[in-house]
Amino acid sequence: MATLTGTRPTTARLRAAWSAAHAPVPGVPRWARIAAYAIPFTVLPSAAWRLAAVVFHVPLDGGRADRGAGDVPAWLPMEVYVIILSVVSEVLAFTAVGLIARWGERFPGWLPVLRGRRVPTPAAVIPATVGAVTLTVLWGVSLTLLFAGRTITGEPIPGEGFLTTYDWHFVVLVACYAPLLLWGPLLGAVTVAYGRRRRAAAAPR
Repeated sequence: MATLTGTRPTTARLRAAWSAAHAPVPGVPRWARIAAYAIPFTVLPSAAWRLAAVVFHVPLDGGRADRGAGDVPAWLPMEVYVIILSVVSEVLAFTAVGLIARWGERFPGWLPVLRGRRVPTPAAVIPATVGAVTLTVLWGVSLTLLFAGRTITGEPIPGEGFLTTYDWHFVVLVACYAPLLLWGPLLGAVTVAYGRRRRAAAAPR
C-alpha cells in the first residue's frame, strides 16, 4: 500500500509536467497546435528505423547497418552514436512545441538565472527560422538524391545494396525517412504563427 501511495504523487507530477510542456497558450491557432504536435512524429519513424537496424540488428537494410561508419570516430560504437543521434533529433523536434507553449514565452522555472524571464522573440524566431530552412533544404536534397541513386556528394551510390535494388528494404527506408520532408515546412509555419502572436501581444493597445 505504501508503494502504491508513493507512486501516485510521482504519477501526478509527471502528468502535470507533461501538461505544462504541451499545453498551448491562449491565442495559438488550432492548425499551429496540430503542426507543433506533429513535428516530433515526423522524426520518430527514422529514429525507430536507425535503432532497429543498427542497435537491435533488425535486417531492415539487407544486413548492412554495421558498414560505413563514415565520420563517426573509431572510439565511438556505432550503436551508441545512433542512440545519441536519435535522442538528440527527438529533443530538437520537441523544441517546436515551445513555439505554442508557455515555456516558449517565459523560461521554465528549472533554468538557473533565466527562470521566469520573458523569452525575447528573436531568440526563438531566428534559430527556428534557420532550422526550418536548413531542414527543408537538407531533407529535400537528401531524399531527392536518394531516389536518383546518388550520395549526398552527388556520386552514384556504390555496390548492389538495397539503395540500388529498390526492394522492400528500400520501401521501408523511404517510408520511415519521407516524413522528415515535413519537419522543416511545419517548423517554418509554426514559427510564423509564433512571431505573429508575440508581436500582437507586444503591440500597444
